[in-house]
Amino acid sequence: MKLALRIRRCLGEMLERVVVVEELKTKLEPIHSIFSPNGKFRRSVSSSWQKGHRLGSGSYGTVYEGFTDDGFFFAVKEVSLLDQGSHGKQSLIQLEQEIYLLSQFEHDNIVQYLGTDKDETKLYIFLELVTKGSLANLYDKYLLRDSQVSVFTRQILSGLTYLHDRNVIHRDIKCANILVDASGSVKLADFGLAKATKFNDVKSCKGTAYWMAPEVVNQKNRGYGLAADIWSLGCAVLEMLTRQPPYSHLEGMQALFQIGRGEPPPVPDSLSTDARDFIFKCLQVNPNKRPTAAQLLNHPFVKRPPQTSSVPASPRATAYVREYFGQPSVLR
Repeated sequence: MKLALRIRRCLGEMLERVVVVEELKTKLEPIHSIFSPNGKFRRSVSSSWQKGHRLGSGSYGTVYEGFTDDGFFFAVKEVSLLDQGSHGKQSLIQLEQEIYLLSQFEHDNIVQYLGTDKDETKLYIFLELVTKGSLANLYDKYLLRDSQVSVFTRQILSGLTYLHDRNVIHRDIKCANILVDASGSVKLADFGLAKATKFNDVKSCKGTAYWMAPEVVNQKNRGYGLAADIWSLGCAVLEMLTRQPPYSHLEGMQALFQIGRGEPPPVPDSLSTDARDFIFKCLQVNPNKRPTAAQLLNHPFVKRPPQTSSVPASPRATAYVREYFGQPSVLR
């Protein structure tokens, strides 16, 4: 009964709307960022740009491709400034939070913030364009092997270590919120639910149900902290390897009850020993027993040496090299 009340309260908090739209309109003046937090020059978006095709949407806004007059592509998250009730108000406060945090970050594995703009009806946040979409899109198209998931996970951990060193908890780690570009570089994105914390004092029930840690769902008047991201990371690694969300066999409310009782999602025996061990370490029910992101960087699953890959040369290319450059040693 107590668990049901706590889950009800959690669901209530997820729907809570506490901000006045006019206040946010005043706060969020246009910013065209030129310098990063570490003082380096950073590409900015000019006031003259075009909105391209839709890239995706989430709970708080729709993302489009953008294009500047000087030929620079970027992503733009768009949220309406018109009062659309409580959901619209919450969208704006999440976007304000995302702008504030992203403007403080400078890391290869965190999507880069490029500035903001607004017009009479809409607010925009400009972000680095990550061309291959989310890891969720990727595993829909491809069967991800251990070696690939290992490389992605190491980069996610690098980004999380950066955040956690700054006492920032992401609170919505899942494959849909992790982007990948054509070079295989991974970027943490969607910081609308992120929050700064120092003393495990976060008490609001935020996140996406299937990836939530037990202490987020079943708080018992205690707060939670950075370790909640580690549980979600374990769920994301499981998601990449199984090509489906954790607890996918359950409805949302059923999943929340199972999480609240401290029951981790099933981990298939078919996964590799290193992968299973990594996931189990992340899915420790007691948050104090979970390794930190920095400690997990030393786990065998992510420490394996990267495999070198090469694209085979075509017969025509090989003949060209021989004709114009002689017989190279690699072809002998």
